[in-house]
Amino acid sequence: MTPRGGRGPRLRGLLACAALALLLAAPAAAQPFSGLARLDVAESHVRDARRGGLEVELALSQPVPWRVFTLDAPRRLVLDFAEVDWAGADPAALLSGERAAGLRLGQGRPGWSRLVLDLAGPMLVETAEMRAGDGTSGAVLRLRLVPTDAESFAAAAKPADPAGATLDAPLPEAPGPLVVAIDPGHGGVDPGAMREGLVEADLMLALARETAEAIDRSGTMRAVLTRDADAFVSLAQRMTIARAAGADLLISLHADALEVDEASGGAVYTLSDEALDRASARMAERHQRGDLLAGVDLSGQDDRVATALMDLARLDTVPQSERLAGALIEGLRQAGAKLNGTPHRAAPLAVLNAADFPSVLVEVGFLSNAGDRIRLTEPTGRAAIVSGLVAGLQAWAAEEAARAPLRRR
Repeated sequence: MTPRGGRGPRLRGLLACAALALLLAAPAAAQPFSGLARLDVAESHVRDARRGGLEVELALSQPVPWRVFTLDAPRRLVLDFAEVDWAGADPAALLSGERAAGLRLGQGRPGWSRLVLDLAGPMLVETAEMRAGDGTSGAVLRLRLVPTDAESFAAAAKPADPAGATLDAPLPEAPGPLVVAIDPGHGGVDPGAMREGLVEADLMLALARETAEAIDRSGTMRAVLTRDADAFVSLAQRMTIARAAGADLLISLHADALEVDEASGGAVYTLSDEALDRASARMAERHQRGDLLAGVDLSGQDDRVATALMDLARLDTVPQSERLAGALIEGLRQAGAKLNGTPHRAAPLAVLNAADFPSVLVEVGFLSNAGDRIRLTEPTGRAAIVSGLVAGLQAWAAEEAARAPLRRR
């Protein structure tokens, strides 16, 4: 998006991005993120500036990922944050002058907060930066807009809102169903564990289909399968499928096998602390930049920005994954499903590396154990697992709703 009648390389580079930006002025150790930032209205303003310009200054309790772009017909400046709690903020208190015709605060797409500034005339973003306070967790976002002509504004504006909502219409009153990605482990050239003629990939696909049907029957949840055939699907593709479906969480189904019949029962795995330290860097290295975080195009961003954003996202999803594991274990126990003596475990599992939604791996049993083989092949044994998973999901969703509204797509 190169503006016509441009204002130099700096402005062209800024508008060419018009997307995600993250500036951490202090070392990461000095930035204790807490997930949501808050706006300090008393220290924030949107006001007329010299030479017909407009100045936006927003004081936040902490740095957060953000992006800025403009939309035409009508002319608007849009600021997205991941994310800001607007509670108690009066848009009218932020405005002064005549070059901003109105200001709205609210939610854009799930997980993003949005500020929309109605412009009285065509203006271009000349400078935009977020700076963290020295030795503090606070941050200030400053933008300066300068007047331009209608043609240049139209050329610089995005052709469509990338988040699909500009707050021009009221936000939906009720969230949609919880979208659960069910991931049957292995498949195709990767059969997984095999014992007594049983193949892990086949058993997990059958169990995933039954679980998906039960989820869909719940009326409050919707399931999507990362594979629905005996086909090989890479881990990156599984996450891509989950994101494309707007998944709120992912459950990967597996069965283990040991050399001897020493273990039985199910267990739920979350990503280990050691793996968390490396997960963001590993994802940045192995995945396409446009498919690291749902709704965030990181194309062109370096590893520092990508890993910082994923680490920030994990502030929410890691504890959500831990709570999900606990809820599933309790659901399975109440349903009478066989559980291992250590039902909650942690491991550096690549399928749990997604930063933008909670994820767990459910090991439903051991093919090396005769009792588990029966439970996984007989309808009554699988029914207990399916019932427990659905009950655990419903309990987790209720707990998360009590903590804060779930980010639904």
